Amino acid sequence: MDQKIKRNVIVGQAGGPTASINSSLAGVYHAARNLGYKRIYGMLHGIQGLLENRYIDLADHLKTGLDLELLERTPSTYLGSCRYTLPEISEDKDLYERIFATLDEMEIDVFVYIGGNDSMDTIRKLSDYAIITGSKIRFVGSPKTIDNDIMHTDHAPGFGSAAKYIATSVKEVIRDGWCLEISKGKVIVIEIMGRDAGWLTGSAALARGEDCEGPDAIYLPEVPFSVDAFLAKCKERLIHKNCVVICVSEGIRTEDGKYVSELANPDSFTDAQGYRQLTGTARYLSGIAAKEIGCKARAVEFSTLQRSAAHCASRTDIEEAFECGAASVKAADDGDSGVVSVMIRTSDDPYKITTEIKDVHKIANEVRLVPREWINETGDYVKDEFIRYVRPLIQGHLDPITVDGIPSHLYVPGFHDLL
Repeated sequence: MDQKIKRNVIVGQAGGPTASINSSLAGVYHAARNLGYKRIYGMLHGIQGLLENRYIDLADHLKTGLDLELLERTPSTYLGSCRYTLPEISEDKDLYERIFATLDEMEIDVFVYIGGNDSMDTIRKLSDYAIITGSKIRFVGSPKTIDNDIMHTDHAPGFGSAAKYIATSVKEVIRDGWCLEISKGKVIVIEIMGRDAGWLTGSAALARGEDCEGPDAIYLPEVPFSVDAFLAKCKERLIHKNCVVICVSEGIRTEDGKYVSELANPDSFTDAQGYRQLTGTARYLSGIAAKEIGCKARAVEFSTLQRSAAHCASRTDIEEAFECGAASVKAADDGDSGVVSVMIRTSDDPYKITTEIKDVHKIANEVRLVPREWINETGDYVKDEFIRYVRPLIQGHLDPITVDGIPSHLYVPGFHDLL
């Protein structure tokens, strides 16, 4: 596209944060600036903030190379996030008219949304409306999710860093549990994020190595969960060792489809998108183990730590997130709309990926599960194929920029005053 007619870019972040989502934002900003766009705006709290005319000019806040370096190392969403779901076009055309009127007033050429499956659905709806109305605005998605459940990409930015944190922390928990002698043994149940897909929980297997035997069992949502089989596994392992460590996805379900967390908390919170809060799985199972086996038991929930631990980020993940953000802008600059930048693995040894674009209609609202053939027959561990897939994604480390021994983060001054 002729640089002289380029106007402005707007970018937003949505859904759950990751340790590398701001690296994608840095990639968007860097590419848009180099491609000659006049202004790069940032929506505050995603599409919900745009509906309320809340945005900033990123040039006012990213003034130096150090700012971009800090942004890449900053966890959570620099611009704030939201879980706002746009209605279908037929349900509220007035809403879409408002959005497009705002974008036209801001002279937007390119709209980039960094997020997961629900965020890609936003790109689907907006790009479809642009076609209906003849708008020339191009809508592109840049993927992110620690859950790694986005279709048609080898993996999602954010997953590698979360997997690195999980494997590291599981190994440390195993070491901690090993040190104390307890007469009747101990069971530690570690709860890891993952509603429908077990990519994160499976990553706990990376703790296994010459100096650590790894967790004793790993239970993913892809396979129905049996409390009786869980107890039998704990009892069998306690014959051979003093401390048993079991890793479970928060979304594991019994044979009848009920979340295990519901057994502990049937009245759990449901969010704006209708998702039930699944916390409590590890507490329930550790309680069952203590009662039925008569051993000491402990529940460990990594909770938000697994998505915010930028101090344990994978350099591979940070670099790939940047490339995906940049690729989204380049795709729009080439005239594409209604697409998502994805990663294609071209080699395992040495590990190499390239970015491509895919039709958002093939990605939005779909869920990518761990292949059943990558899980063992009894459904309580992952196979070597899974480990070979994940291991390259956790490589490298990005040292934090510290002040007085604590990592420094980039933030928008007066952020809450802008809301």
